[in-house]
Amino acid sequence: MQGVSNPQTLLSLASGEDDGLGEEIQVVCELEPGARLIEKVALPDPTGFDPPDQLNAFLDAARWGASSSADVRNIQSPFRSGIGIEDYQLDPVFRAIQMPRVNLLVAADVGLGKTIEAGMVALELIIRHRARKIVIVCPSSLQIQWQEQMRDKFGLDFRIVNSELWMVPPTKAVRV
Repeated sequence: MQGVSNPQTLLSLASGEDDGLGEEIQVVCELEPGARLIEKVALPDPTGFDPPDQLNAFLDAARWGASSSADVRNIQSPFRSGIGIEDYQLDPVFRAIQMPRVNLLVAADVGLGKTIEAGMVALELIIRHRARKIVIVCPSSLQIQWQEQMRDKFGLDFRIVNSELWMVPPTKAVRV
């Protein structure tokens, strides 16, 4: 560039994340605020073996973190939520991740875990970047319970949309 006295470095950066794997951007390093180059360094010399439980924990973390959105055999939602599950509750999750466009109706008798099934499906789709918006339709008497369960068990924040919300004039509407 003309008029610039210091040398510039053009860097090409490639994404390693599942949702942007292989995407590249280019930046001029010296023009980025606070930019600094990190020289190549060798790996540290091993001083011994890790204890087996520590190694297993590391391997589990690496496997869970490397789960690809295209891999339908590995699901993460049960491990990223505060729940205990039954085997049959995993079926909707596996069905959902195999669908090109997810559209599920979760219906069962009282106490069989519809909330857990719906929460795991929602969380798995969010983890895989396949959903940004999720609608849960339930009776009005259960709205608060569903909202609290999604927040407490899955860390998902849902907004209740009902007739009271739609009756608020647009000039007085409050964004949540």
